[in-house]
Amino acid sequence: MPCRTGPKRRHPRRHILAGAALLIATWLSNESRSQETEADQKVWNAGAYSFSDELGGFRITSVSGTGTRKDPFIIREELLSATPVTLTIRTTRPIRPFDSSGFYASGIMFVRVEALNNSGQAWVEFEFELQELQGQASVFGDGLSFDQRRTDNANISSDSFAQYSRDFEPYDRLRYTDGKVDPGAVVGFSFLVTDYTPRWRFYLVQDPRIPSS
Repeated sequence: MPCRTGPKRRHPRRHILAGAALLIATWLSNESRSQETEADQKVWNAGAYSFSDELGGFRITSVSGTGTRKDPFIIREELLSATPVTLTIRTTRPIRPFDSSGFYASGIMFVRVEALNNSGQAWVEFEFELQELQGQASVFGDGLSFDQRRTDNANISSDSFAQYSRDFEPYDRLRYTDGKVDPGAVVGFSFLVTDYTPRWRFYLVQDPRIPSS
């Protein structure tokens, strides 16, 4: 009589190994997509605002904080050249002037910028300029400034530059001097931005300066 044989039994270990391989492949794929998304990210949300490097020339790597004195916005970025770049700032929540909760766009923003010098050249000065309209100088009457109502330096500092100066007419500019940032180094700047007639979008131009000769 012919010998009958039942269906072959698959070894359960093979199922386990196949399932583990599938899980690892899925995790690696998701991790790769996550890294690509972070590398390509152009808009970062923090508090009641968003911060974007969409105009090019530099790269934001992280943004945190709510913009209050105790919890300032910390913007970490990488500058790829020693030419001016522009940070775009937008409100993402309702505007409520002078609100101190950090939930609304209040027009009062404590900011710290931490910039990596990846330009290949040393910086001997660094200038910030506020603009309500891109490419146009901010005038006194628009309410946007580096805290133009105060004359002291309580909210302005840098860990690499010893001096600063401010110009309010016809520009809103803050220039840091008497220092140096070598290629590959990170420099920190702290300042207060005030906008007494808050708009839903404005710009922060950043201009690293190199030796003239």
